[in-house]
Order: sequence, then C-alpha cells, then structure tokens
Amino acid sequence: MTPAEAAELVALIEEQERRLVLPHFTNEDAWRLGGTLVELAREQAAPVTVDIRRGAQQLFHFALPGTSADNDAWLRRKTRTVERYGCSSYLVGLRFTARGSSFEQSSRLDPDRYAAHGGAFPVTVAGVGVVGAVAVSGLPQGDDHRLVVGALERHLAG
Repeated sequence: MTPAEAAELVALIEEQERRLVLPHFTNEDAWRLGGTLVELAREQAAPVTVDIRRGAQQLFHFALPGTSADNDAWLRRKTRTVERYGCSSYLVGLRFTARGSSFEQSSRLDPDRYAAHGGAFPVTVAGVGVVGAVAVSGLPQGDDHRLVVGALERHLAG
C-alpha cells in the first residue's frame, strides 16, 4: 500500500470513529454487540474470534470454528494498541504507512505485545470517551476492521 492510499483510508477510518459513538456501554450492550458480531461473522462464513472489553475487564469472548489460540494472541496485541493510542488498531498502522514508515519500524513498541493491524476498534461513549475495545481476529486486516465496523453500525441502528 502506498502512503497516499493509506492516507485515504486514514480519513475514512477517522470518520468512522467520529460516527460510531455509543450512547452508553453496559455489560448488556457488550453482550448484544458481541452477538451481532458473531451473527455477522456467521453470515459471512468468517472464521473469527471476537473479544469485547471495557477497560481491563473482558465482557464478551467467542471463537467460531476455524480459529485457534493464535487468534487470542492477536486480539490481545491489537486491543493493547487501541488502549495505548485511543483509536483503532488499523488506523494506527495506516498512519505510520501514510508517513512512509511502518508501526513495527517506528513505534518503538514490542511487536510481541502490540499489533497495529486491523480488527480492534475503540468503544467510545458519548460525553465520556474511549472506554474499551471491540476486536476480531481471523481475516485479513481490512476485513477484520470492516466486520467490526459493520457490527457497530448494526448495533447503533438497532
């Protein structure tokens, strides 16, 4: 991906993050959002693992057939990136690419602990800010990201 292509995606994802803000985020909200994500993954025959957290607390976790413990490791790394930067893991990686670099080369963070790959999105509550993360692992990074965005859109519409 060229820096110009990455910059276009950066603008798109920044708009998604401004738009996909929840009015509240309870344990029940996490359960419904997780169910929506699993439903979308099944509709797409997507072998993903889903994880939803508020702060350090895991509120939802589900692994569809075709996934492994490796997906759990990816989820932890992507979620740490959301926690550190306050934005989606895909956006973090794309911002480095747009500057002609990479997260792994320039972030100075341990790649065994952080991954700036698509699939983890901040859970943002109106008037509060980022309170957690919703993440999937199992598809190419752009598809992981789109699956989470689709679930958040469906969740907010419902």
